[in-house]
Amino acid sequence: MQIPKRRFLPVSVLFSAALASSAWSAPKSDLVELSTRIQRYSIDYTVNADGTDTVVYEKAIKILKQKAVEPLKRASVSYSTSAERGEILAAYTLKPDGRRIEVPRNNYQLEINKGRESDAPAFSDNTELSVIFPDVAVDDVVVLKYSIKTVDPMFPGNFSVAERFNRSGAYDAVTVRIDSPAGVWAQYAATDLTKTRDDVAGDRRIVEWTWKNPEPVKSKRRDYSAFQFDKEPGFAFSTFRGYGDIAEAYGRRARPKAAVTERVRTLADDLTKGVSDAREQARILYEWVATNIDYAGNCVGVGAVVPRDQAFVLDNKMGDCKDHATLLQALLAAKGIVSTQALVNAGSSYHLPRIPVISMVNHVIVYVPSMDLFLDSTSSSTPFGMLPMGDSDKPVLLVDGYKEGLRTPPTRSEQNRQVAKTEVTIRPDGSVAGSVSVVSSGSFAVEGRDRLRNVTQQERDELLERIYKGEHKTGFGRLQSEDPKPLRDSFKYDVQFEAEEFIRRPGPGAFAVEPLYATEASVNMIGSLTEEEPEADETACFGGSITEEYVYHLPKGLKVLAMPKAVTVNGGVATYKSSYELKGSTLTVKREIVDRTVGNVCPIQVQHDYAVFARKVAADLKSQIVYQ
Repeated sequence: MQIPKRRFLPVSVLFSAALASSAWSAPKSDLVELSTRIQRYSIDYTVNADGTDTVVYEKAIKILKQKAVEPLKRASVSYSTSAERGEILAAYTLKPDGRRIEVPRNNYQLEINKGRESDAPAFSDNTELSVIFPDVAVDDVVVLKYSIKTVDPMFPGNFSVAERFNRSGAYDAVTVRIDSPAGVWAQYAATDLTKTRDDVAGDRRIVEWTWKNPEPVKSKRRDYSAFQFDKEPGFAFSTFRGYGDIAEAYGRRARPKAAVTERVRTLADDLTKGVSDAREQARILYEWVATNIDYAGNCVGVGAVVPRDQAFVLDNKMGDCKDHATLLQALLAAKGIVSTQALVNAGSSYHLPRIPVISMVNHVIVYVPSMDLFLDSTSSSTPFGMLPMGDSDKPVLLVDGYKEGLRTPPTRSEQNRQVAKTEVTIRPDGSVAGSVSVVSSGSFAVEGRDRLRNVTQQERDELLERIYKGEHKTGFGRLQSEDPKPLRDSFKYDVQFEAEEFIRRPGPGAFAVEPLYATEASVNMIGSLTEEEPEADETACFGGSITEEYVYHLPKGLKVLAMPKAVTVNGGVATYKSSYELKGSTLTVKREIVDRTVGNVCPIQVQHDYAVFARKVAADLKSQIVYQ
């Protein structure tokens, strides 16, 4: 379908990158009219042998347009209350006449999330330090310099960092400096940056890069659902020799938390009572965690890499990705099912950068070797045996049994299927009554169930009334489905509806063949994929098949003057077929698209071929039934 996966991504990712970036959200630049220029941006890391570090950022932004004034009046710095210390070192505005206006101390604001008394916070210990710049205007330069000191490293004895820069932004001067112990092994690399220093001074190794982008180029990309870090301007530095070391470092702190407790053993026995098949036991345990433990994805600090105690997660019925993975691993172990936790990127990265950095694996799931199954219980809508789109076809780091180059399974196009039949009776006055019956499987079924899982019948009725009742018109709709709550990869539902003025009567006219209810997938979606130019890089995508049948019972006296001819379009990975048949007063239209896309990433050429295919299909979709 070439449908971007970002629609299915988790709301947030958990595995903290421990990387501070720009404290401003400045307006984007474009080729024709820039709103801001970054006159200088410096990043200066001092790394210690125990993995702690201090980074100092300084950014000076010149305001070029009025629309950038308001956003740049405020800047915020966020950091972990328990693991980091933040400090504003300088904040001021430079006027065109040379005046320097310091931000007064009473313009600083501190917001802290912390636990009661000496206890650590349960799910967020974020501190936000903000400053308000007074008297900001066009042609001013606002300057912010701040430091973040890590006092409790994510992985003791190790350090990694990565950052990229936006080619669409105007940067006059960027400097990066990393000062680390010479006796600690490290590897580092940069893309499009100029190395200005790489040497040892005493017991310190110092590497420096510079970059500038004075004439930014507007990005040709429209879809950022797939991203390759190594292709963008930026740098990476790491004391890890490989991604296997990152997996092991995580495992050292996570494994003890997955030990089977008596409480977990009792729970596992109760949930699987009377069930002896190991796969069925695994399904029951997975579904219990997915539907009973809420997903809290806002943890930071040292809690970002150390799972919480199982008792805490069970008592609160809440946990982040590590907590989910740890609890599920313990429940499986209680039934003798061996599993391991696995690190994956749940965002837009389908390729790991050459330099192994922690921030590239931001999510934790479970792998069951005996069943060759990956499980992500943070998704309360994904059936056992499937993965959320954001986890699919991604590099994955097994904590136990690490294998170089291992990826999670891609979405299988043959599993994603939707069959929709629409039957309508057009009345002599042009109004219509009809039904839409939908049977789906795979990702389409998962989305359909999730859409209705927590919707009451009254809410369904109200929604459908709004759909079929236009302004000053009458309309009715009712949706009935099988129970959407179970985590299954199939789904059925039916919609009954009535609506006024479907066609104009009396007199000649025409109507398009199109869905009369917005299902999870539609052949008409092809219309959004007809761009003349393909994306500038690969995008996330997946395949599947959609079959639609429309049966129109025409009123007495209505004569069909013209209708489209049958069409077949072959487009490499996809095929489209349509047919139009009139028998007496019954018009039947059938359309089918079969997309056999392999994997979840579409390179540029595939996108180009698909756009050519889509344009041919769109021509048929725009055709109409002409009547008298």
